[in-house]
Amino acid sequence: MYTLYFVPDACSLATQVVLRELGQNVELIHKQQVADFSQVNPVGVVPVLHDRDQPEGAQLLREGAAIMLHILEKHQSHLLPAAGSERQQAIRNIMFANASMHPAYSRLFFAAANMADDDTRRAFFAAATNSINALWRVVEQQLQQQPFLGGNQVSAADIMLTVYSRWGAAFPVDIVIGEKTRAMISNVMAMDSFRAALAAEQDAQQQLQ
Repeated sequence: MYTLYFVPDACSLATQVVLRELGQNVELIHKQQVADFSQVNPVGVVPVLHDRDQPEGAQLLREGAAIMLHILEKHQSHLLPAAGSERQQAIRNIMFANASMHPAYSRLFFAAANMADDDTRRAFFAAATNSINALWRVVEQQLQQQPFLGGNQVSAADIMLTVYSRWGAAFPVDIVIGEKTRAMISNVMAMDSFRAALAAEQDAQQQLQ
């Protein structure tokens, strides 16, 4: 049994989708439900995963990519090949999503929250958008001969990137996503596990209000 600390539409959504895709039960706790979230994660961010199967003292897992690899190692599936070059590529794709695409989008949130001057904020948005679009071009190139980053089956990285792709709509930016990538995103968003994860977040949010 897992407990996932989340914020709606944040990167914790990808963790929940993967858990559901693996057939795992997950309890959701909104970050705002915790009186002092720094006791859960000193950095103050989600996801944080409580894995009750782990030894005492090692049950609270932090950092999105580390959590993703933990659950994929624990529950073998097509989301992470067991060995060989396919496995190495899957891990590289997860790291690309977490360490390249995620920080690129995070710059938009930073600018919106911290830059009061309109001209400065617009310039920062433009630079961040250029970086994001360059990364989506990398994804588009990788999808030229296959529907998903992992080949013919969805991978964890596809799920992560799909979650991130939803963030651009909150900002006055022109993010360009290629045709093959848009098809991949649509396929991921149509998955039962993705729909169920979104619904679970909405239910948990409503209970908080």
